[in-house]
Amino acid sequence: MNPVLDHWNALPADQAKAEILPANGSHEWAEQMVSHRPYPNEQTLFEVADHIWYHLDADARQQAFDSHPRIGQRHAAKEATEKSLAWSSQEQTLSDDERLKQELAEANKQYEEKFDRIFIVCATGKTQQQMLEILRQRLNNDDETEFAEAAEQQRQITQLRLRKWLAGN
Repeated sequence: MNPVLDHWNALPADQAKAEILPANGSHEWAEQMVSHRPYPNEQTLFEVADHIWYHLDADARQQAFDSHPRIGQRHAAKEATEKSLAWSSQEQTLSDDERLKQELAEANKQYEEKFDRIFIVCATGKTQQQMLEILRQRLNNDDETEFAEAAEQQRQITQLRLRKWLAGN
């Protein structure tokens, strides 16, 4: 058993929601995660997290997207928990290259103008240059394809963050 999971399983619902919310950013996702407690093990938690994510409506998914800072920035455009911002900071490797920062800012702007949301990518292990290349490629997607890709990237981020949370990070 995992001591973090054991502790979380026993928390009152409002505290449990607040504790797991940074892993995803969607209040609906966090509420459903809490409602499925207790989780017997980590694998079940991961599976349920994916199942809930796959069945959320677009508004709940958008709330998760909105909890992230733009790639290349430190602060979310909308609501984000302190823990979520800390994880985002760890996940993004920020460059001091001013040209790269400007290119990211411009590409982020183009993305937001086209899709009316921030660009979501699982940044762990990627350089800013790699993320810029991915962003530029995804600008070619239609809205439906891109929303599905952003949702998959958010799912991957959630899984990584759940692992960090369970490890006490």
